[in-house]
Amino acid sequence: MTAHRANPHPLNAHVRPHARPDLARPGVGLVKASTWRVGTPERQRATVEAIARTWEKRPWPTEGLLAYTVHIGEDGDTLLHYSQWRSEEDYQELVRTERATRNAEIDTAVPGIERVALHSYELYRSTGLGADGLDRVPGCVVTVEVEFDGPDPARQRGWVDAVFEALGSDPEPHPGGISGHFHLGLDGARVLNYAEWESAGAHRDALSAPGDGIGAPTPQWRRVRAYPGLVRSTVRRHTPGLSLAPGA
Repeated sequence: MTAHRANPHPLNAHVRPHARPDLARPGVGLVKASTWRVGTPERQRATVEAIARTWEKRPWPTEGLLAYTVHIGEDGDTLLHYSQWRSEEDYQELVRTERATRNAEIDTAVPGIERVALHSYELYRSTGLGADGLDRVPGCVVTVEVEFDGPDPARQRGWVDAVFEALGSDPEPHPGGISGHFHLGLDGARVLNYAEWESAGAHRDALSAPGDGIGAPTPQWRRVRAYPGLVRSTVRRHTPGLSLAPGA
């Protein structure tokens, strides 16, 4: 495990409500994406507030955690946690020292939270879906989790590259798309697209356009959807809830 020297001037969490993570942040070697189920919209809001209180009053746990963002699921039940790390060793340092106590405080404020999934990724490719894509502020984050029938890193990359080919040849990309950030699961069997949209309505409009899902009915998009070994694709919409980063 990487050795960590004590910081004589520990940083506290800088809390930014309704903020987005910096997907191009330098130094990120690992992304953790997890889902919590909390049950109702009221409990979603209460949990986000409990996370902010718990983290704000403590020193930042480790220099290896670069940022931590929470998004609120449109389903009224789930929260998406997206954290950026230098390495797996840094994440394990948090698990060893502080994760249990922080979660216990959050659970005291909102009992009955169900933590249902945690996956590890590395960012592979990103794109802005328009000339000014990275300058527009997203009102909705759409996650697309793609699962394959077994580990195959070459297939993961091949599928993402096929998506980029389809995007580049799409005659009428929807104007509401802002950016897409494709992450490869370290298990070799999944891909996560963290996509930013102007609004949930813009994403719904794109889904209702001619074709099967996002994208025109082109051969390139048909290849993406029928890619060998593809088992399922799960789409969820979220609104930005909370972003945490080390601050003064």
